[in-house]
Amino acid sequence: MKNILTVLLLTFLISSCADTDQADRSTQEEPFEQFFNALAEQCGNAYPGGLTLEPPGDEMLTGTELLIVHFRECDDDQLKMPFHIELEEENDWDRSRTWIFTKHDDGLEIRHDHRMPDGSDDEVTMYGGFSVDGGTALRQEFKSIPRSEEMGHFRGWRIEIEPGERYTYGTIRDTTWSWRVDFDLSEPLEELPPAPWGHE
Repeated sequence: MKNILTVLLLTFLISSCADTDQADRSTQEEPFEQFFNALAEQCGNAYPGGLTLEPPGDEMLTGTELLIVHFRECDDDQLKMPFHIELEEENDWDRSRTWIFTKHDDGLEIRHDHRMPDGSDDEVTMYGGFSVDGGTALRQEFKSIPRSEEMGHFRGWRIEIEPGERYTYGTIRDTTWSWRVDFDLSEPLEELPPAPWGHE
């Protein structure tokens, strides 16, 4: 009986130490690292979404098509997340876009990989920017330096994630959303989309 109690006590102590170590690591991480990890936790899953906000005159989306984000390629420092757009009238899909998040020592970087159906680069591709100060574990903002300098005020992207609830991607002007899509993280899709154009 004494041996059993000893084993149970040791198991409890080891478990408690492990939980403490994990909590310590979490509190030592910067908010941008916590945010990156929250994205990485979705790796391998795809989720449905739709258009939430679009400025007048923008005709990229109709608001009725299905959108899919796929947390497809993940390693310790980079995530590649294809963004699939349903083409309702053509009964097909636009698989041209992939969001790329890269973790650096002092923050995150977002790039937009745009491809043609044959896999070649689009005329406009790999644009993006770096995260700015003030981000949290649930929200990061990225500044487009060329657009901000051209317009004279902050232009860039705002990304939010609430694990188990939603993933949001959008553009911002100053502090206001200008374009936004939301994805439901409560339940992943059973069928994963194929690779985006130009990726295997």
